[in-house]
Amino acid sequence: MPGARSPVLSMVKSPEKSPFPIIDDQNWDLAILLGMLDPAEKDEKSVPVTARVVVFVFSPDKKLKFSILYPATTGRNFDDILRVFISLQLTAEKRVVTPVDWKDGDSVMVLPTIPEEEAK
Repeated sequence: MPGARSPVLSMVKSPEKSPFPIIDDQNWDLAILLGMLDPAEKDEKSVPVTARVVVFVFSPDKKLKFSILYPATTGRNFDDILRVFISLQLTAEKRVVTPVDWKDGDSVMVLPTIPEEEAK
């Protein structure tokens, strides 16, 4: 609802200290611009509600690297969003691939295009 405090900001204890930007779209300007309203879910006034969480991760060169939209009816998994964020940072720095269900600290795979000598 426009003007309401963002659920994401409510989850984050100190948004001003967050290592990544969080946008609090109180007036739904971005939600409308980016088509993030869920037409299947409406409030008591029959106004479409925003999707619960929409996450866009852009690289420093402004390329979209990850996006996910949780419908208003579906709970979000903040741990998985953080896992993907960490994986994107790691794979941007190192020439590796994170496997299915990878978690920070788990083993990674070397890109198959890397020569064996370099991989060591």
